[in-house]
Amino acid sequence: QLANYAGVDATSLTQEFRLNGETDDMRWVAGFFYLNIDNNSDNGLKAPENSLIGPVDVGVVADLQTDSYSLFGQLDYDISDTLSATFGMRVIREEKDFEVGIGFFPSMSNHTVNQGDFIPNAVGAGSPYFYENSTSDTLWAAKAQLDWRPSDDLLLYAGVNRGVKAGSFNAPLLGSYLGSGGDSAIDYGEEILLAYEGGFKMSLSENTRLNGSVFYYDYTDYQAFLFVGVGGVVINADADNIGMELELQSSPAEGLDVILSMSYFDATVKDIPLRSGSPLPPRDVDPTYAPELQMTGLVRYEWPISSGSLAIQGDVSYSDEYYYNLRNFDADKFDSYVMLNSQLSWMSTDGLWQATLAVRNLTDERAGVQGFDLATLCGCNEVSYRDPRSFNIGIRRDF
Repeated sequence: QLANYAGVDATSLTQEFRLNGETDDMRWVAGFFYLNIDNNSDNGLKAPENSLIGPVDVGVVADLQTDSYSLFGQLDYDISDTLSATFGMRVIREEKDFEVGIGFFPSMSNHTVNQGDFIPNAVGAGSPYFYENSTSDTLWAAKAQLDWRPSDDLLLYAGVNRGVKAGSFNAPLLGSYLGSGGDSAIDYGEEILLAYEGGFKMSLSENTRLNGSVFYYDYTDYQAFLFVGVGGVVINADADNIGMELELQSSPAEGLDVILSMSYFDATVKDIPLRSGSPLPPRDVDPTYAPELQMTGLVRYEWPISSGSLAIQGDVSYSDEYYYNLRNFDADKFDSYVMLNSQLSWMSTDGLWQATLAVRNLTDERAGVQGFDLATLCGCNEVSYRDPRSFNIGIRRDF
C-alpha cells in the first residue's frame, strides 16, 4: 500500500554568554542565550510502482526558521547555616517563519520522494494546499525554591517552577490536514507549566541513602500529540499531573550494592476530541506512554578471585499498562510487563580486561515500545516491542 518516509535538512547555531560570581552567602549567574534553527523537511507516504493507488508521493514539504533570544539569571542565597533560597528567571523572545505545501507529487522512482511539482487538483479543487505564517512571542519562565538542611544527613526542599514551551507549527499529512480542520490544525500555541515539588534526600547510614519527592504539574495549553487516520498533529489542551518518586541506594555489605526505586504518576489531558468535527463530545484522557506505576530493582555482588574479581548482577523492572494513542481506545494500549535481566562478569586484577555473559529479557516478555492506530487505513495497528530474549557475550580490553 504505502511506505512512510521522513527526511530533515537542519542547521543550528547557539551562542551563550555568562557572568557569575559569589560572596560568603550568595552565588549568582546571569547571561544571554541565542538559538537559530533552519529546518527543511520532506515527509509523507509513498505509493510505489506496484501500489494499489498508483505511483505517487503523498508529500509534505515544510520550511521553519527559528530565532530565539533569552536573558536569564539565578541567585542562590544562604539565609542561615541550614536554610538557603534559590530564585531564577528567564525571558525569551522567539520568532518563527513557516511555510508548508501539502499534496501529491508524481513518483519518479522507488528511491526518491517529493520530486518535481505538486500534481494540481489531485484531490479536488483547491489542492495542493499551501500555508505560511510568522510568529513573534515573548515568553518567561521562573523558579523559586527553599532548601533546608537540619542535619548533615537530611535535606528537605520545596519549590515552584514556571516553565514554558514555545508554540510552533505542524506539517501534517494530507489526511491529517483535512481530518483535523485544515489550516486551523497547523498552528499551536505555547505550553505553560506551573510545577510544584517537594522532597527529601536522606542518609540513613554511611552506606544507605533514601530520596523521595512528590509533585503536582498544572499545564495550560499542554502540547499534546493527537494521531488520527494516518498522521498526527500537536494540539493544545489543559492537563494536570500528580506523582511521587522514591529511591533507595544501599551497600549493606562489602561488594554488595542494592538499588530500589518506584514512581507513581496520575495524569489527565482534558477535553480531547476523537477527531475534527466528531459528533461525540471531547473527553478527558490519559497522556500517551505514561504508565501509572513503575518499579525497578537491581542487586549486584562482587567478590575477589585469584585472577581479579567476579560480579553477578540481576535487575527487574515493572511497568503498568499505558496507551500509545491519545484517544485512549482499548485497542491502543500496551499491557503491563515485568522485565528481567541477568549478568555475570569478570575483571582482571589490573583492570585492563573484562569479560561479560548477559541474558536480556530473561522471560521473553513482549514489552511495548511504540504504536500507531491505522484502523481507518488498513483495519490494523502497527506496534513495536523491545528486543526478545537475547544472550550476549562481551570481551573488553582497555589501553
